[in-house]
Amino acid sequence: MLESYVLKIILALFIPGLLVVLLTRITYHHVVGLVLTVALIAASVYAGYTHTWLLYTVDALSLTAGFYFAGRMRSQKGRK
Repeated sequence: MLESYVLKIILALFIPGLLVVLLTRITYHHVVGLVLTVALIAASVYAGYTHTWLLYTVDALSLTAGFYFAGRMRSQKGRK
């Protein structure tokens, strides 16, 4: 039981941020990537895959980091 909770936290650290960056690359707009990722997380919460406030917080931190890196990636691409 504890192993699966630790795995959920580790995945919550990386997957949402990577999804924001990936969807930003696909849609060419970092806000659209963020909105689509939040919609996916909301669907998983509604389906019952996320249970605790700690996971919500880790998801939010990862989303924030992904949004930051997607914005930086987008601005650096515009400079070249």
